Amino acid sequence: MADPTPVIDDLRVEGDELELLVADVSPERWALPTPAARWTVAHQIAHLAWTDRSALLAVTDADAFRELVEKALTAPDSFVDDAAEEDAQLPPAELLASWREGRHALDRALRSAPSGARFPWYGPPMSAASMATARLMETWAHGLDVAEALGVTRPPTDRLRHIAFLGVRTRDFAFGVHGLPAPAEPFRVELVGPTGELWTYGPEGAAQRVTGPALDFCLLVTQRSHRADLALRAEGADADRWLDIAQAFAGPPGSGRPVKGAGR
Repeated sequence: MADPTPVIDDLRVEGDELELLVADVSPERWALPTPAARWTVAHQIAHLAWTDRSALLAVTDADAFRELVEKALTAPDSFVDDAAEEDAQLPPAELLASWREGRHALDRALRSAPSGARFPWYGPPMSAASMATARLMETWAHGLDVAEALGVTRPPTDRLRHIAFLGVRTRDFAFGVHGLPAPAEPFRVELVGPTGELWTYGPEGAAQRVTGPALDFCLLVTQRSHRADLALRAEGADADRWLDIAQAFAGPPGSGRPVKGAGR
């Protein structure tokens, strides 16, 4: 069983860095629009706070989490937006404190989780490492939206390795949510990390291949950039199709982002 500590550590750093980004932002700037339709900076942080609390329930109180899922199923198309809207109305300092409290409680719960335990989620059950990876993925992705709204560029780090791994692992899920059969062939994915290191997944001789910058792959699987704006290359029909539908987050197919310009 893999030690979840490294990804839990990276999740904590990712959250702390995003908190530093917004901690001294004026209340007026918390109301700035982000690339997500109808979501301000406050909505983005509110969503992270709500999802961290949901994850904490999943890890510490499975029955309470199932009640939350049942409630969500009564409004499957709006429960995420409704939750973000509610907390986004809080004063920024109160919202930031709520998010900090929730993510730190989740940090402690993940570190103390029994080895091999699996926890319910909106998709398949998750291990502590998988839960931390999913939370890191969302924190990074929503942090990008916040940074764009504030006019800040957040440089990529090797923490992207966890998101890239999740993006590869969710290949079959992405096909499934689009009503497509999972590819029978294995894929080879070769990504260049932020420091120039090559990250590889799958058999070296696979005919279906995806190559390119790790940052671009992570932007793709979190649907923060359109494929046409990214320097990713696919070889093979199934690999090419995957780059059109890749999705590392749970739920129905995401709408993605519009094309901004020519490929990078």
